[in-house]
Amino acid sequence: MSTAAAKFVFSIAFVLGLMLSATRLPAQDVTSTLSGIITDSAGKAVPNAKVSIKNAATGESHGSQTDSEGHYTFSNLAAGDYEVSVSGKGVGAGSAKTTLAAGSQQTVNLTLSTTSTSAPPAENLPNAPSASEKQPSLEDLGFSKTETQADAREQALLDKRTHMLKIHQRMGLITTIPMIASVVTSLKAGGRSEGTASRDLHVALGSLTGDLYGITAWYAIRAPRIKGTETRGPIRFHKAMAWIHGPGMVLTPILGAMAFSQKNNGEKVHGIAAAHGPVAIVTAGAFGAALISVSTKF
Repeated sequence: MSTAAAKFVFSIAFVLGLMLSATRLPAQDVTSTLSGIITDSAGKAVPNAKVSIKNAATGESHGSQTDSEGHYTFSNLAAGDYEVSVSGKGVGAGSAKTTLAAGSQQTVNLTLSTTSTSAPPAENLPNAPSASEKQPSLEDLGFSKTETQADAREQALLDKRTHMLKIHQRMGLITTIPMIASVVTSLKAGGRSEGTASRDLHVALGSLTGDLYGITAWYAIRAPRIKGTETRGPIRFHKAMAWIHGPGMVLTPILGAMAFSQKNNGEKVHGIAAAHGPVAIVTAGAFGAALISVSTKF
């Protein structure tokens, strides 16, 4: 097998493997899941209970109900503080607060007390506090308001960051399409044919790849930074790869323009322009690895 044919087979297998791996693996780092079981005071599951959750910062609410075994689930939730409220026929109502971290699976189980119609009203009970009296609060137990209330500004920033990083990831997947096509057309663009159609197509696809890459990078760079946010292993690797494919996306079109000019002048590609192909392959590899790192857990 000739060197050109071997390069063609390797390039096609490499970039298509990256594309298939990245596109079939769902993003798992930005949305959260909240689930739980609702039971009564006897420990029995409460079916068909109404369950609602409310984002403390945005006020956005979602509703559902338990299944025959008392289970409920809410998925695709943004990270933040939530209040879970439950009510069921004959078992009263209850609520709880929880905090969802990005990409987490939180469980909140609630036990509802059985409603009794024979109990006397609270105001008729001996020594019961009147409705006008102030009820105990978390502040009475020593918690500050900053600890018991969500920071609306921080939550808004977190929601914006989550939204922008979702777009960043989707644009990254879209960018792989012209990138693969550009690598494939480069095999003919470097040939000895006098025609320039293949080189022109390669240049056009490379320009489109660069434009989409710029949009992809913009969403990552402009996403708000949240103080105290932990950077996990896959994210650290993703950022490390950016130091490779970022400069590569700058050098590749520069070297490509030099090689394009030399080929159009009937010259053999020489000098630093000869590094255009290797730099492009390394850049594509680093970009594919960065995509895979945030599309799966390891």
